[in-house]
Formats: sequence, C-alpha cells, structure tokens
Amino acid sequence: MAARSRRARLADVHELAMRMPHVTVGHGSGGNPIYQVGGKSFVFFRNPRPDAVDPATGERYPDVIMFWVASDSDKQALIQDRASPFFTTPHFDGHPSVLVRGSRIGELTVQELAEVVQDAWLSRASPARAAAWLEAHSGQISPRPGCDGWHALGVTSWPAAGSLRHRRSPVALRSSKSNWSTGGTRGRSA
Repeated sequence: MAARSRRARLADVHELAMRMPHVTVGHGSGGNPIYQVGGKSFVFFRNPRPDAVDPATGERYPDVIMFWVASDSDKQALIQDRASPFFTTPHFDGHPSVLVRGSRIGELTVQELAEVVQDAWLSRASPARAAAWLEAHSGQISPRPGCDGWHALGVTSWPAAGSLRHRRSPVALRSSKSNWSTGGTRGRSA
C-alpha cells in the first residue's frame, strides 16, 4: 500500500494534532488528551460516557474521539455518509462536532485523517492563525525543512479551505468503496 493510502492508526491522531501550530495538550479527568489551539479544543479523546454505548451490550464505548467541525453542513456530510466511520449522539445535537471510535480510525487513510484534523484545527483557530496556516500550506507540500514529518505520515497535499463542504466526506475521495461496518449511528443515539 502506498504511503499516501496507508490506513490511519490511533497514534496518527496524536501526531497529526501535535503537528498543527500553536497546539497545547490538556488532559481530562481520566488522563485523556485534549488538543487545543488558543484555548479551544479541536480534538478531544473522551472518557466513556452514557451517550455512546454499544447497542448490543449497553457498555459504554471506551475509545470515542471528538473532532470539531466548521458547520452543521460539515457535520452532516460526515455522519450521513454510510461509508464513513463518523457518528453523533443526541447529546451532541447542535454541537459542531463529530465522533469516531478509535477502533474504527483505520477505516480512514492517513491523508483523510489529516484532513479531518486540519479542518478541526481550522474550525477552532483564530481567523489570523487559520489564514496564516492556509496561506503557508496551500497546494502541495514543499520539501522544505519541517515538512518531512508530514511526508512520513503519508500526507502529500493540503486540503483547500472548507474542503469538507465540497464533497460528502473524506472517504468519498476513494475510487472504490470498501465494505464498511457501521459501529455508530448517523444522527441517532449510539
């Protein structure tokens, strides 16, 4: 499998979030990491909560990650695509975020995960920081110093600003669809 289409791993979420500028990491009550820009969370590893449970057993999912999104239309694009591992719960109705189980992160490529992390960061960064980042990262990644880590992860280009608004979801970019398991709900309780 080519580097750009390598399946994402949980460690990639951490690495991609930390590669964004001005990021700080806080920790929740269970020691779970919370990635922030300017004091605003953009990637949040949740503790098991009663709103996200296994429908067969009723057990709380221990591995839910929340990503902020720019708008409700971005959220809907991600959760309504049946090929997407993203979901929501009634607790997050009206909240600009999507959820994904860590155990399903491998359903995304590193490139797709990078776009979700970048869009989450852009949705929470100040307008000046977001504009500066977009200006510095428009088009292809150059081989300049400091970008080698992105290439090592398989990220070969940056999405355009608001790119999630121009298609249904990151997985829609694939030329062929896999047989995806559902593991979450689209707009109803998990």
